[in-house]
Amino acid sequence: MAVERIGPPTVAGEREMLRAFLDYHRATLALKCDGLSDEELRRRSMPPSTLTLLGLVRHMAEVERAWFRRVINKEDVPLVWSEEGDYQAAYDPSGSTGAEAFAAWQAEVEHSRRIERAAESLDVTAYQPRWGEEVSLRLVMLHMIHEYARHNGHADFLREGVDGTVGV
Repeated sequence: MAVERIGPPTVAGEREMLRAFLDYHRATLALKCDGLSDEELRRRSMPPSTLTLLGLVRHMAEVERAWFRRVINKEDVPLVWSEEGDYQAAYDPSGSTGAEAFAAWQAEVEHSRRIERAAESLDVTAYQPRWGEEVSLRLVMLHMIHEYARHNGHADFLREGVDGTVGV
């Protein structure tokens, strides 16, 4: 998978800035996984933790789907890896391949981009049932940046544990 990570602009409008930072963090996750085999993507580097790079990719596919499709777009779709709504199921990479996980994640990212671009403004709101309140698209974009940034920190440690690679 060819990954191009473009640094966010230093001066831009709010929406362009949020898009750029979100895409930057999406690309960072992909770069953290770049060049690894399925076995390496499944490797737990800090037992007893079961966290893996492949599990992070699967989790982020669920997060993209949940926030953009289920909340903002009000689509009645199940999670990718759990029809029961168990977000933890995505972390289990057993039986999963990198190709499968990245295809699902990329598909969800494309849905998210389409939904965000179609929204008339960042002030669009939708009901978030887990929180029991309305949320704006602005909040969703900021939450997604936070979610990726946090998990990219995990990915730093996981990748270093797999093959010693640091940075990106």
